[in-house]
Amino acid sequence: MVSSQSVMYGANYGVTGRLNVMVSAPYVWTKSTAGTLHSSRGVQDISLFVKWKPVLYSSGKNKISLIVVGGFSTPVTNYQIDYLPLTLGLGSTNLTSRAMAEFQHRRFTISGSATYIWRSNVKIDRTSYYDTQMHLTNDVKMPDASQYQLRTGYRGRYLLAEALVTNWTTLGGFDITRNNMPFPSNRMNMTTMGASIKYTLKQATHLSLLGGVNYTIAGRNFGQANGFNAGVLYAFYLNKTSEMNAKKLKTK
Repeated sequence: MVSSQSVMYGANYGVTGRLNVMVSAPYVWTKSTAGTLHSSRGVQDISLFVKWKPVLYSSGKNKISLIVVGGFSTPVTNYQIDYLPLTLGLGSTNLTSRAMAEFQHRRFTISGSATYIWRSNVKIDRTSYYDTQMHLTNDVKMPDASQYQLRTGYRGRYLLAEALVTNWTTLGGFDITRNNMPFPSNRMNMTTMGASIKYTLKQATHLSLLGGVNYTIAGRNFGQANGFNAGVLYAFYLNKTSEMNAKKLKTK
């Protein structure tokens, strides 16, 4: 069995009520319970994203929002990428664009998003490799990828609980070859189902507890896996106006 764990630091700065800047960097460690491959650990990729809500329409108890997200991620350390499935990451620099549409009726919400990821080439620690043909180089062309997600659930004053379905598709690449290890530019497709929860403490509304689960229901060159996550979110308000606006949003 192969497992992967991570601890991530993330910060989200609200520039305005509709514009956020987010940065994160995970520390990852992987291990296998059998075989000769050793575990690996280290800081993976740093990411910076900007989230903007250009459209917010309200009518009675209904709200419609359109959100766009753009950003990039790049490796922080020179980790070994030609070491799947125990590598920390795939080592490419990525540009990401995402569009989201959300409908809310009272406390019920449903949202959908579509994401496109442009990925740079990567270099591996050998002078040749074979995918569907021989390449006498250490430069590997990484296929781009897309992701689609549907979420629905309850958003209350203190509790947020949602179910979600996510599909990740590699736009190109090739299948894992017989008698060989996985390769960074393999076609890796997967569909997962899961749930997420966020609870804000009534006695300390600055503090929220996060949790989630997901399960791989379909995949290609991707193992069937269970995922679990937990986290803590603490909001720092730079002025009283920001704090009052945040409390108003919770009561709507």
